[in-house]
Amino acid sequence: MTHHILKATKKTVHLGGFSQQLEPALTVDSGDTVDVETYTGYYIYDKAPSEFLTPEFIDICENLAPERKVGVGPHLLTGPIYIRGAEAGDVLEVKLKAIKPSLPVGFNAIRTGWGVLPHQFTQPALRFIPLDLENNITEFPTGSNIKIPLKPFFGILGVATPETSRNSIPPGCYGGNIDNRELQIDSRVFLPIFVAGGLFSIGDGHSAQGDGEVNVTAIETSMNGTIELKIRKDLQLTTPIAETPTDIITMGFGQTLDEALEFAVKNMINFLERFANLSPEDAYVLCSISVNFRITQVVNSPQKGVHGMLPKSIFTKQISL
Repeated sequence: MTHHILKATKKTVHLGGFSQQLEPALTVDSGDTVDVETYTGYYIYDKAPSEFLTPEFIDICENLAPERKVGVGPHLLTGPIYIRGAEAGDVLEVKLKAIKPSLPVGFNAIRTGWGVLPHQFTQPALRFIPLDLENNITEFPTGSNIKIPLKPFFGILGVATPETSRNSIPPGCYGGNIDNRELQIDSRVFLPIFVAGGLFSIGDGHSAQGDGEVNVTAIETSMNGTIELKIRKDLQLTTPIAETPTDIITMGFGQTLDEALEFAVKNMINFLERFANLSPEDAYVLCSISVNFRITQVVNSPQKGVHGMLPKSIFTKQISL
C-alpha cells in the first residue's frame, strides 16, 4: 500500500459541487492512504483575518480556473481522487485516520433566507471564531467563559455521479454534504460508487457543530486529515452508511424531517436484516427499543438529514461492515 500527500492548490480543489468531468487531483490504489489538505471560506476570504489566510488559499480564491467551478454550492473541496479498479456498483470505504484543524480560526455565518429561523434572523452575519488548538477548545462568545470542546470532522465526503454537475449543498445517495458530527477519527464511511474510479472528494471541515446545524453553519474550519480508501466489492449499497468505534450509523435524507426519519429507519431495518439476520419485524422493534435516531442537519436545502445510531455493544457477536 502507498501513502500519498494531497495538498490543496488551485489545481487540486474544485468549487461548488461534484462532477465526473473533473480531472482527478490524485490517482490511488485500493488500500492506499492519503494525507489530505482542505480549505474553507472561498466566498468570505476577503473579509477574513490574516490568521485565516495562507498564500495557497489566497491563490485558490483569486485564480481558480473556471473548469474547477462545477456547481453553485459554497464548498471548496479537495479532489476528486480516482481509485483504480473502482466500478459502478462497488462501495468505497473511507476510513478517517486523522482529522485536525490547520488554522487557529474558523467562521460561522448566518445567511439571509437560510437556517431554521430565517424570518427571525433576517440579516447576514459573519463571525470569525478563534480556536485554541493546544487545549482543543474554543470560547464563544469571546469573554463569556463558555468553553466548547473541539470535535473536528469533515462535513463533506462524497463521490461523483453520472450527472455533469451536482450542487454540493444537498446530501444524497452519493454522500456529499452529510454534516454528521459523529464521523470523527476512527470512523468508516461507506459510499455507493456510481462512476469509474469513484472520484471521491472531501472538505467542509467543522471544528464543532451541534446536531441540526440550525443557523446554516458550524465552526467552518480549514482541515487536514489522513484517510484510507478501499474498494469493497463484497458490499452493495444504495445509500451511505457509517461505522464508528461504538455505533453503526444509517442515514436518511428527505425534503422533510419526517421523510428523512422514515428513510433512516428503513435503512437501519435493511442493515439489521442483512448483517444481524433479523426479520423485518424484529428489526423494526429493535429500532424502537435500542436505536437512537437524531437530527443530522436541517439546513442543506432541499435535503434534511436524520441518522440512526445502533450501539454495537448490544451484540454478543461482533457486528461490522
